[in-house]
Amino acid sequence: MTQASRGRTPADDDRGGAADGGGGVSPRDTEAAERLLTEGALTVEGRLVQASNATLYCSVERAGVRAACVYKPVAGERPLWDFPDGTLAEREVAAYEVSQAMGWHTVPPTVHRDGPYGVGMVQLWVEPDPDTDTVALSRSDADPIRRMAVFDAVVNNADRKIGHLLPPGDGHVYGCDHGVCFSVDYKLRTVLWQWRGKPLTAEALDALGRVETSLRSGRLGDRLGALLTTDEVDATRRRVELMLKHRIHPYPPEDWPAVPWPPL
Repeated sequence: MTQASRGRTPADDDRGGAADGGGGVSPRDTEAAERLLTEGALTVEGRLVQASNATLYCSVERAGVRAACVYKPVAGERPLWDFPDGTLAEREVAAYEVSQAMGWHTVPPTVHRDGPYGVGMVQLWVEPDPDTDTVALSRSDADPIRRMAVFDAVVNNADRKIGHLLPPGDGHVYGCDHGVCFSVDYKLRTVLWQWRGKPLTAEALDALGRVETSLRSGRLGDRLGALLTTDEVDATRRRVELMLKHRIHPYPPEDWPAVPWPPL
């Protein structure tokens, strides 16, 4: 379940401007968005009814600034056989940290904080453009989609569905639902395989270089160390090093389904 497929709730009829692309703060203004998400008063407005884990549609307000967001409490996470219990929220935040290190704003501002139902992940709402054909977008060679494919390879995303793409209509594309990332095992499962085995762009190599540097001696290494296990951080570093060494997009895994089901 994604932001794009939120079920209608009573809050839709009286939510002011909170849901319109984040309301009073831009996803690109990450410092202001993180402050709002971390310090603002969080109010539950509804629930994304088709989500497999508890996913709550909320408003957050601080100093007169109000925006919409998604809140996923750890208490609402269902156990998974291949990921440790109670870790999905931290993985979502870790994915945002990688996005920031790459410099591509692939993931909307995301924080880990306490909320009405306990600690969890809180992410700024991005309203997708209803006129954008996300199926066609996922099959295209558009630069934002190619960046998403590189990002997914770094975080080892095991569930990149078409519905996890959020195009706000300004040419950018955000991604959401990154709870099943950062496995030590190679689990890349995505609808974005159109560049498999093809050379990485100079832009991608620059972004990967920034991630490698920040993992070794910068903020990213510290942040991932606080959110993931040591083995998971080491595996992330190795994925980046392999991509820089071979300079190509990765191939699908041979012992793991390459495309999530359902792909939407």
